[in-house]
Amino acid sequence: MRKLLTLVSFITLTTATAQVGGKDAYQFLQMPTSPKQAALGGSNVTITGNEVNQVLYNPASLNTEMNNMLAVNFGRFYGDVSLGSASYAHTFKNGRSFHIGATFLNYGSMEGYDENGTTTGSFSGNDVALSVGYAHPIENTNFVIGANLKAIASSLESYNSFAVAADIGGLYNDVETGWTAGLTFKNLGGQLSSYEDIRETLPFEVVLGVSKRLENVPIRWHFTLDNLQKWNIGFSNPNRAQIDLEGKATEEKVGFGNTLLRHVVVGFELFPEKNFTIRLGYNFKNGEEMKILEQRHFAGISAGFGLKVKRFKIEYAYNRFTLAGNTNLFGLSVKL
Repeated sequence: MRKLLTLVSFITLTTATAQVGGKDAYQFLQMPTSPKQAALGGSNVTITGNEVNQVLYNPASLNTEMNNMLAVNFGRFYGDVSLGSASYAHTFKNGRSFHIGATFLNYGSMEGYDENGTTTGSFSGNDVALSVGYAHPIENTNFVIGANLKAIASSLESYNSFAVAADIGGLYNDVETGWTAGLTFKNLGGQLSSYEDIRETLPFEVVLGVSKRLENVPIRWHFTLDNLQKWNIGFSNPNRAQIDLEGKATEEKVGFGNTLLRHVVVGFELFPEKNFTIRLGYNFKNGEEMKILEQRHFAGISAGFGLKVKRFKIEYAYNRFTLAGNTNLFGLSVKL
């Protein structure tokens, strides 16, 4: 445990800037690949139980209930882009649990052109992250701390890069009262080799969440604040600028309330402890950035379900982004 924390601390000291959206490399690390995670809004750190996928989002969620659990997930993004993940956890005789996981994004086939517009043939790109995780329960408390170490590789046409990173998480889970709280510092690290001569930052993120199982109603609600490493994550959309009679444009103003809401993600589980579970979520940031003023199209909404049949769990999630493209995620987990 001491060696693990030493290595995590070393990685943490590397560059981690407070950037959001398009300013960092390896943006696929912020994309949910677990159907349950995606259905609850895509940024949840309070999922507990034998959900082995959740260790990729909060390493402190690793527990003995996940022993010999294997999960695989796959989905389609825009166009030919596909993404997915796999997770496995094992508990040894000494009671310690470890987790291994993989996340990938494939960009599909693209046509290449040179500076003169002459075709150079088709090419593709891939992003992959491999991780190993460990969690340590604090004796006589409801607290758990955990960490993931990740190796990240990216290939875009003839360009390649490699990075190492760590996720550090904490979890409080009171089974009797139904309260759960989680805190995660994600993607602490940096590039060891870059695509060219310029080193890029990783998508560092701080996420805080709470959830509660209601006593007399079969519902668990989740409330999450993401991107806490940076307050102002809103941007002025040029399509919403006000044009006066003289043709002068006034940029859209993102106020305090709008900025606050862009950090909020909410989710609900109906029948969370049954064999069939229904899930709903709303990501305010996605909803605000993807909405079209002239037409209501429910951007930011997500939904899904989970079905348990003996040792198997089948999961599905639908995420609403734009009229042009949305995602469908499928997952299967099994107790080996």
